[in-house]
Amino acid sequence: MAPRAGTEAVDERPGTGPAGTDGTAGPGSVGRFGPASSPASPAEPRRSGRRRGGRRRRRLLTTAAVAAGLGLCALGAGIGWYKSAAGGGRPGPAVVVSVRPGASFAAVAGLLARQQVVGSALAFRLYAFFHGTPTVEAGDYQLPRHDSFAAAAAVLGAPPNVIPLVVQPGITMSELAAKAATIPGHSRGSFLQAAAAVAPNSPFAPAGETSLEGLLGLGRYLVRPGETDRQVLTAMERRFTAEAQNLDLTGAAAALGITPYQAIIVASIVQKEAFTSGASSAVGMANAPKVARVIYNRLAAGMALQMDSTVLYAENRDGGPVSRQDLSLASPYNTYRTPGLTPTPICFPSTQALQAALHPAAGPWLYFVLTSADGAETFSSTLAQQLQAEAVARRRGLP
Repeated sequence: MAPRAGTEAVDERPGTGPAGTDGTAGPGSVGRFGPASSPASPAEPRRSGRRRGGRRRRRLLTTAAVAAGLGLCALGAGIGWYKSAAGGGRPGPAVVVSVRPGASFAAVAGLLARQQVVGSALAFRLYAFFHGTPTVEAGDYQLPRHDSFAAAAAVLGAPPNVIPLVVQPGITMSELAAKAATIPGHSRGSFLQAAAAVAPNSPFAPAGETSLEGLLGLGRYLVRPGETDRQVLTAMERRFTAEAQNLDLTGAAAALGITPYQAIIVASIVQKEAFTSGASSAVGMANAPKVARVIYNRLAAGMALQMDSTVLYAENRDGGPVSRQDLSLASPYNTYRTPGLTPTPICFPSTQALQAALHPAAGPWLYFVLTSADGAETFSSTLAQQLQAEAVARRRGLP
């Protein structure tokens, strides 16, 4: 039958026409829920790319935020670490830091950290970078452990506050007191006064002796800020006592028939007589056992010692010629006029001199004289031999 006029022809096969009888939209048609789209439609990939780009940007922003947060945390921790190190802590025991000549500030900072003066060498260097690096002189500095950076830098920027005081072989108590007077807070008079108070503590000083001459240990001592003369001298006396005990001073002196103090007096004279200024130490001390034997031989023979060094000590001189007028000096230390040993030692003897006094060489010598510029001495058992040796010395221009 022909369709009516004005009526659209409809194909009644499923899936055809404006709408299939099964309710599906036909190709190119509009269904109930809007325009139909193919899975291969070009619009869908563009929408998916925009979503992936947004997620990537969000991830980047999140990572940056986390990194910034971690950076701020690290910065805060670093600032806290620096402030904690810079402030120091409860002051600990004092230590002495020795700075060598030419040491860099980095090396000094390392020394301070190793001795626990500062908590961190790196932080202390940072402090110096921002506050000014002090010029550190070579020397010894006393600082407390756990010190603040500001306090440590102030100490290092000043001259060394720990002063070395050296007791050398052959120097006298008077000379040592003069050296002590160069240390801030000390004087020659106070040093000698303190020595008189410490002398009775020595096990080798006779009863009533107030001189520490010869009774102090040799070597280098570090005088710290606030340390008293008495403390310094006590340390020196203890060092000598320990050395004397190691040498068996008491036992060896008894074997010679003398007291330990007399042995020290002999050692002090040996120190002066066996060593000549300008001579090598090895040559000078090689003479020491023979010089000691001359002293003991003279004492045994009842002869005057006649040692120039004792006259020089009486005149507070160290070396130089001895004139006839000097030899006539009225002093218990003038062994040209006074028989026997001097009342006290005349200097601080070396270990070699002490050993020579305790273990003298075997021989009949009564005389000796310097006969070589290198310090060698000629020993004689008769006056005639001594006069011949003196003639040799004069020809060689020796004193």
